[in-house]
Amino acid sequence: MIYDPVGGSFSEKAIRDMSWGGRFLVVGFAAGEIPKVPLNIPLLKGCSVVGVFWGEFTKREPDLNKSNNQELMDLFDQGKISPHIHKVYPLEQAGEALNELLQKRVIGKVVLSTTL
Repeated sequence: MIYDPVGGSFSEKAIRDMSWGGRFLVVGFAAGEIPKVPLNIPLLKGCSVVGVFWGEFTKREPDLNKSNNQELMDLFDQGKISPHIHKVYPLEQAGEALNELLQKRVIGKVVLSTTL
């Protein structure tokens, strides 16, 4: 499975490197360019290209979305998954936190807290 939130020139390369029967998840186009992938590649790879539009999914399938979120929270509670926290900011420094995001200096999640 390939999760592609970037798009651009690497999308086609990623699909070309995919194993037989894989799944290519189109999540976004952070590179700014929407790739044009020749359809013979999924044919030859026997793979699926799937659009992942979470906002629309939440509207169309709210019960499944709720179930998925509960499963994620259960995995978190069990310690099986954990998000990478870049930094925790007090709420009063929300502007600084936003600036860090805008400057692309964040790896992981930024957390705003009312209690530090």
